[in-house]
Amino acid sequence: MKTVIIGIAGGTGSGKSTFTNRLMEAFQEDVAVLYHDNYYRAQDDIPFEERKKVNYDHPAAFETELLLKQLQELKEGKSIKCPVYDYSQHNRSAKVIVVEPRRVILLEGILVLADEKLRRLLDIKVYVEADADERILRRVIRDVKERGRDIEGVAEQYLTTVKPMHYLYVEPTRAMADIVINSGKNPVAFEMVKNNIEKIIAASSL
Repeated sequence: MKTVIIGIAGGTGSGKSTFTNRLMEAFQEDVAVLYHDNYYRAQDDIPFEERKKVNYDHPAAFETELLLKQLQELKEGKSIKCPVYDYSQHNRSAKVIVVEPRRVILLEGILVLADEKLRRLLDIKVYVEADADERILRRVIRDVKERGRDIEGVAEQYLTTVKPMHYLYVEPTRAMADIVINSGKNPVAFEMVKNNIEKIIAASSL
């Protein structure tokens, strides 16, 4: 079985999840999704107050070597035990998610195009961009409502790490993308990516 791996990158709140969800709906049982956030390094030995201060928008915050290993296993037709990150605790939880191999693997995260080894595994590289004001508003709403954060903490994290790391590490990966789209709701870009995935799958079936 040919596995198509699509990397979906872009700044926080840019619309990556919207785009990912649309592809999930399109390919349904043929798709599996991995979120780079789940590969944040375990920090069991670091006190909670110190974990809150960690720069989570730096490439070193991710256990990308584990992600690479598990992506390769999925390509080989093996199931994996994907870690689960607990945003409220700023740490990896004890839970895992069993992910079965599928024809389409979506990999979503702000820095999935930053690692060269990771890029080499991707068949299609997508970068989703949006206006900076829109991104911060979406980030605040999401982190407070969905991730149990307080608004003061979200604001401080954005100003001290998220914003500077975006310009230092995230935005430069735009140049690494095969396709750059404005908003996860862009219908033309969605059809383009969807059609490319279908072509790769069809070619592998010949």
